[in-house]
Amino acid sequence: MIKIALTGNLASGKSTVGKIFQEAGFYVFDADSIIRQFYEEKGEVYKKVVEAFGKEILDEAGNIDRKKLADVVFENKEKLRILEDITHEALYGKLEEEFEKLPSNSVVVVEASLLIEKGTYKNYHATVLVYAPYETCKLRAIKAGYSPEDFERRWRYQMAPEEKLRYANFIVDNRGSMEDLKRRTSELVKVFKLWSDFE
Repeated sequence: MIKIALTGNLASGKSTVGKIFQEAGFYVFDADSIIRQFYEEKGEVYKKVVEAFGKEILDEAGNIDRKKLADVVFENKEKLRILEDITHEALYGKLEEEFEKLPSNSVVVVEASLLIEKGTYKNYHATVLVYAPYETCKLRAIKAGYSPEDFERRWRYQMAPEEKLRYANFIVDNRGSMEDLKRRTSELVKVFKLWSDFE
């Protein structure tokens, strides 16, 4: 099994690259989606998060309001660390469970923003960084519905993309067009399929 870490800063385009990998037949796991699922299931992770941050983060139906939660944790490093400790432990456990179900010659891609910051990129055979500079990411994020303030506070907790370049085994430069992005990602698909053939 080939395990690939897919990362990039907010609005860099990593989800688009993840979709291209998925269309190529790779097994793609989006960390944010898995954590959102934990919240919706209202199991152990939900209970721990509500216990840590109070019922103020819930909506009227008793669901975790991700915006309310973000407002709390992105203003306080310690609170963000507590949330990450709760969710990341469960996330890693879930990923290992899912990996066990897959064929041994699979190409597995885990998409997450903080793989380099947390050091977990070391657990993968290769790290793919989707690169776009600050101004490009900011414009894309605002176009996608983020306020400038929300973008800035989230960006503060991520390593600068230029610094991440030295940790990556492969870089997908996403400063250009969608056609450029698809072409570059398709080249990586060929590489990883070749790896899996020899695994």
